[in-house]
Amino acid sequence: MRALVLILIIAVVAVLAAVGSGYVNISQVRPATAPQLSATGNGVTAKGGEAPAFKVETGSVKVGTKETTVKVPALQIQTPGNQAAPATTNAQ
Repeated sequence: MRALVLILIIAVVAVLAAVGSGYVNISQVRPATAPQLSATGNGVTAKGGEAPAFKVETGSVKVGTKETTVKVPALQIQTPGNQAAPATTNAQ
């Protein structure tokens, strides 16, 4: 349960950050209208009504490639000559 609440909090913060930074622009293009209700002896009937409509514009991210030259450091390996390292012991 805690994990679900944490995921919901992160999602809400992400949406608020996207809207606040201007990456997502949400505007209402059609307001909501309530249905017309009428009560008769047979019950209540509803006619009409409309849900609101929104226009959502998002920013764009362009991804591309380009060629570039990267300097790589040169490695030099020096092997020890014919010199043998002295043996080490733990003797006291």
